[in-house]
Amino acid sequence: MSCGVLAIAEQVNGVFRKVTYEALSEGRRIADGLGCSLSVAVLGSGIKSNSESLGKYGADRILVADDALLEEYMTDTYTNVIAGIVSKEKPCVIILGASSRGRDLSARLSARLDSSLAMDCISVRLDAGNVIVTRPMYGGKILAELTLEGEPRIIAIRPNSMKIAESQKAGAVEVITADAGVTALKFVEKKLETGKMELTEADVVVSGGRGMGGPDYSSIENLAGLLGGAVGASRSAVDEGWRPHSDQVGQTGKVVSPNLYIACGISGAIQHLAGMSSSKVIVAINKDPEAPIFAKADYGVVGDLFEIVPLITEEIKKVKGL
Repeated sequence: MSCGVLAIAEQVNGVFRKVTYEALSEGRRIADGLGCSLSVAVLGSGIKSNSESLGKYGADRILVADDALLEEYMTDTYTNVIAGIVSKEKPCVIILGASSRGRDLSARLSARLDSSLAMDCISVRLDAGNVIVTRPMYGGKILAELTLEGEPRIIAIRPNSMKIAESQKAGAVEVITADAGVTALKFVEKKLETGKMELTEADVVVSGGRGMGGPDYSSIENLAGLLGGAVGASRSAVDEGWRPHSDQVGQTGKVVSPNLYIACGISGAIQHLAGMSSSKVIVAINKDPEAPIFAKADYGVVGDLFEIVPLITEEIKKVKGL
């Protein structure tokens, strides 16, 4: 029986995404439970030196595919290289983040390897050698437990859902030959928003909806900045052109799991709840006491967000001595 756990790292311009450390930490726990080793695959160009730090999060081996063809993520080339690694290493479990890139890559790997895949997992447990995952379904209305069969089993974890734990291991770096294979894709350009926190990795998210009344999000931007968080938006606000689609939280936007989610002027349509219902603490601010968001909130404030949010901001400043 094959064994071993393989984590897949995600990096942008040589900087590892937070979900990489979550996948490694959870991968270490799974490997310990199965009594096997944990390897991590790192793909990119000029990333060998950056990869050495991954041993701190439980990696026994760090498999580095360093090639100019892997500088930018493209589905075909990354799938070809990782499928080659899997063919050689024969892991029983593959774990990676369910980010936009991770969703794309895990689905392609599942098809290529004819393997079982569980997407958007928020917990993993082992039972007599079986890997059992928990994931939200039906817009977050239920939590389903799934037992993955066959090998390798692919687990894509929801960002911000797993605890990051340091567990120093050997972290031996091995540079491997990267066979990118043939691809019809061609990289054209990349545009990154600098100085902006990634929504899916933020510990605090402050979102505004139709109740914002327009594109002026300065009040919640100030609150989010004070809390070290990110700014999100509902679909209606994005459809109005008040915020870019990259800020959209919900079923057709991004799924977030912050420690604190503050919903300002958001009614709480099921499509929005699907994107934030797994947040640890939810605070809702809305003028309508019958708004559905209150049924999901841990704390609710009925009132005008343009009065409430500045008051909260001022109180936080006092606590921080600003």
